[in-house]
Order: sequence, then C-alpha cells, then structure tokens
Amino acid sequence: MSSPTAARSAAAAEYATHWLRRRLGRAVVVSYLAALLLPGPGLWLRHPHAFLRTGLTLHAASLLLSLLLFSAGLQVPVHALGQLVRRPRVLLAGLALHIAAPLLIIPAVALLLQHSPDSDGGSGLLTAMILIMAMPVAAGATVWTGKGHGDQPTMVGLVIASTLVSPLTVPAVVGLLMPLLSTGYASVLGAAGPTVDGGFALTGVVLPCSAGIAARLLLPERGLDWAQRVIVPVALVGSLVLTYTNASGALGSFVTHPRPLLLTAALVVASLVCALSFTVGRTAACLLRLDAPTASSLTLACGMNNSSASAVLISTALPDKPYLLLPVLAYGLLQKTAASRIVRTVRSQHPPCAAPS
Repeated sequence: MSSPTAARSAAAAEYATHWLRRRLGRAVVVSYLAALLLPGPGLWLRHPHAFLRTGLTLHAASLLLSLLLFSAGLQVPVHALGQLVRRPRVLLAGLALHIAAPLLIIPAVALLLQHSPDSDGGSGLLTAMILIMAMPVAAGATVWTGKGHGDQPTMVGLVIASTLVSPLTVPAVVGLLMPLLSTGYASVLGAAGPTVDGGFALTGVVLPCSAGIAARLLLPERGLDWAQRVIVPVALVGSLVLTYTNASGALGSFVTHPRPLLLTAALVVASLVCALSFTVGRTAACLLRLDAPTASSLTLACGMNNSSASAVLISTALPDKPYLLLPVLAYGLLQKTAASRIVRTVRSQHPPCAAPS
C-alpha cells in the first residue's frame, strides 16, 4: 500500500472513530429503539451457538465484551502509571472505596425496598444492583476523565487494579450481600456460583483487558497504530451491538409481558444507587482533600462500574431472568449522565465537593 493511500486510510479511520464517539449517546438510544421494535436478532445473539459443527459453543455477548475490554486495554496509557508509584495513597484509597461502596449502598437500598409492595422485598432489583456494583471500574471512565481534564494516571490505575483483583472481589462482594436477598434469588445466585465465583471475572474481564495492555506494550509503534485504527472503531460498533443484544433481552420480554411497575421500580432503584455511588465518591474526595482533577477521577471510579460486564454475567448465569437486565440498562445510561455532570463541573472549575447542579 502506497504511503499516501495509507495516510488517507488512517485519516478516514480516525475520522470515523471520532464521528461515532461524538454521536455515541444517540447511537445507544437508536440501539435501544431497535431492541424495542426488532428484538428478534438480539434474542438470537443472546443464546450460545455451535460453531461449524465442531462442538465449540460461542456466546456472542461474551465475545463482544472481550472485544470491548481488549480495545480498552489497547488504549490504556500504561506509561502514565509511573506517577502513581510516588503517590499510591490515592490509588489504594480509590480501590478500597470501590470495593466498600456496594457494602455501604446496597444494604441501605435493601432497607428501603423492604417497605415496597414487592413480596420479596425487591430482591430481583437488588440482585441486578449487586452484580453491577461488584464489577470493576468501567474502562470507559478513562474517556470521561480525559474529557474533564481529570487525573488520568489515577483513573487508569484504578481501572487496572480493580480489574486485576476482580476474580477475588466479585465473589466476595456477592457473597457478603447475598443474605439481603430472598431465598429464591439467593438460591439462584448460589446455583450460578461457578460462574460468579471468579470464573467470569478472570476469563471474561481480566484476560481480554490484560491482553490489550500486553499488546500495547509489545507491539511496535506501527503495529500499535494499525491495531488501534482497526480495533477501536470495530469495538465501538461492537459496543452498540452488545447494547442492542442486552436491550433485546430486557425489552423483548417486557414487550411480550408488559410490567410497567417493574420498569418504574428499575428506573427508581438504578437512579438511587447511581446517585449514592457518585455521592460516596465525591464525599471521600472531599474528606481526603484532593485537588479537582484527582477528586473527579476518584468520583468517576466510584460511580462508573462495568455495566456491560454485569449484563453479560446476568445473561450467562441467569438466562431465565432477562428482566434483571432492565436496571442494568438504566444504570448504564444514568452513570454516563452523571459522569457528564462531573466533567462539566471540573471544566467550570467548581469545587469538587460542591453540590451537583
């Protein structure tokens, strides 16, 4: 390929990626509408399929999640982590806060749901929220940190650290919070134990993200540049397909069996948990007297969990309960909205602990 042709291809790929990123919010809404109006293909993708009669079973949602995490690892500026060696206090505090947040928030939400008309005390919604908050920090939080001029090394460190320890923290958090659930949902999670107890976190989260980071470190500059030009836009499209697939599972069953009260409860609970998560992060940043960029990174890390991973985990471990995806989808949208507010706050140079507008 001639040099001018290669340059034009690189420019076209960069433009396409930039164009899609700027419109990603609207594209997600389109994915939701597609799932609502045409859920069939998404429902087909949710189920495992044999590959060319080889006996190998492939799960589209798991493959798409691996692609997203590999792409995220490929874009992590690992060289920036050297700054954290000189000040690990923020990294350790953020990791501890991320692990402790569900143990503080979920019991409070469970107490409120006990007074709801739901016969099982909202255990279905609690199950979804537990699986969301047990996940590591979303790799997409690094994008929001960059937009808001936050502390990128701290955020990258928190994404990597929470991902690496997730095979231990995910089953620990789920196990500690399981007594809050009704007997039915507790037994369902118990039956899904081999999937939840570290196996999914290791193979579905840690390995693909680590592979992306390793590729960034090992590839030569030209190879890395080519990989990012190809993989990043493909992963962006893959994220929309994964959103459509997960939304088809939730909205498809909702259209078949409308449950408006469940939808309302899912929105309320997801909003409450999301607001409390960001509030805990912001309060901790104020108590630690962090500067605005570091405070925004800590707040984002506490509020932004990998909702895509939790959706895939629910689809894999609890395939007969697609309605649990409703609060997951709601949380995914709400955390991006809250992150946008954090970014605007830092850009306008407001104090990090000021009340959100």
